[in-house]
Amino acid sequence: MLGWARSEADRLFIGVDANAAGMRRSARRAKGISNAAFVVAAAEALPDDLAGVADRVTVQFPWGSLLRGILSADGPVLDNLARISAPGATFTVLWSVADRDLPAIGPRVPPQPREDLLAAAGFDLFELRPATASELRSSGSTWAKRLRAGVDRPVTLLRAVRR
Repeated sequence: MLGWARSEADRLFIGVDANAAGMRRSARRAKGISNAAFVVAAAEALPDDLAGVADRVTVQFPWGSLLRGILSADGPVLDNLARISAPGATFTVLWSVADRDLPAIGPRVPPQPREDLLAAAGFDLFELRPATASELRSSGSTWAKRLRAGVDRPVTLLRAVRR
């Protein structure tokens, strides 16, 4: 997020994470970057102040309830992500689930989201495919590096637009 904020100074970037500790390092590095903000909130309970403000929503390497919420529309996650998205906003998700992950995330999680569930939340799917090495590099995700995503693990890319 900070890389994007530095390169697009005319836009506001808001990092959201349910775990404040997960954003601590980035928040320290954001000193002097006036267009970067951080919100501690779970996707299941996003603040009403964020409704309709995002013209781009990016989720990188979700896990737990966030992953389940996106892939199986479990709980309010997809609806909340749609709620913070302005009409025409892009919704991009990069995720990686290997067979060895299934015991941790549960058997009910499908390998990819259903287009009808995305549509019910207000998203029109226009791309669903394996992510390229270039896309993984340009994501700036530290998780991609840690997981050796795209090298040791498959990574899927989803792109949709908010109606």
